[in-house]
Amino acid sequence: MPDHTVKAYDEQLSRLRDTLMRIGGNVETALAEAVSALGRRDAAAAAAIVQRDVEVDTLYRSVEDQAVRLLALRQPMANDLRLIVGAIRMGLDLERIGDYASNIAKRAIVLSQLPPVVSVGPIQRMSRLVQEMLKDTLDAFASYDAAKAKDVWQRDEQVDEAYNAVFRNLLTYMMEDPRNITPCAHLLFVAKNIERIGDHATNVAETIRFIVLGEEAEGERPKSDDSPFAIVEPPVGG
Repeated sequence: MPDHTVKAYDEQLSRLRDTLMRIGGNVETALAEAVSALGRRDAAAAAAIVQRDVEVDTLYRSVEDQAVRLLALRQPMANDLRLIVGAIRMGLDLERIGDYASNIAKRAIVLSQLPPVVSVGPIQRMSRLVQEMLKDTLDAFASYDAAKAKDVWQRDEQVDEAYNAVFRNLLTYMMEDPRNITPCAHLLFVAKNIERIGDHATNVAETIRFIVLGEEAEGERPKSDDSPFAIVEPPVGG
């Protein structure tokens, strides 16, 4: 191809990567701010996060448009093809992370209007695990680091274990006092949203491995979510 055509093609690929990084940065911030608003019981901050979710949706549509245009006009091969196909996969996962962060913010708005009945500390600690996974995933994409992406993939089990603990703790509070049911139910949804964000971060890590090495993840993803089988004993005298 002529030099100017090669340069334009490289610029289009760079723009696609930059758009993905912008989505990643937006959803990373949204998660951190949503959990912070939850802890501070700050309904106004949570509402702002919900309103900003449209920016992520717009960026994702841009990723789709850029990727389809590149596929149609450039007929990419090998590494470039994997990047473009992977970008669509990554964009969808990141967009879903944005949706879950928005859902957390919506729950934070409701919970700010209810009396605090239980500490959100365990949920905040769980969120920090996921935030670190998400940050490391984006770093792995920025540096095309398949080893770092694999490390994120392996850490999903830690999030499941944290979720199981939160799940059992909140169920216990709900069984102890019926007045706890509504706020704890909202917190259960928050915890599940955070756990799902961890799953999507892991999906992104798998896609990065595909982009860099041309390989899908080896073996089954480590999972430890046993909440569907959880049995919580009622409190003594309950």
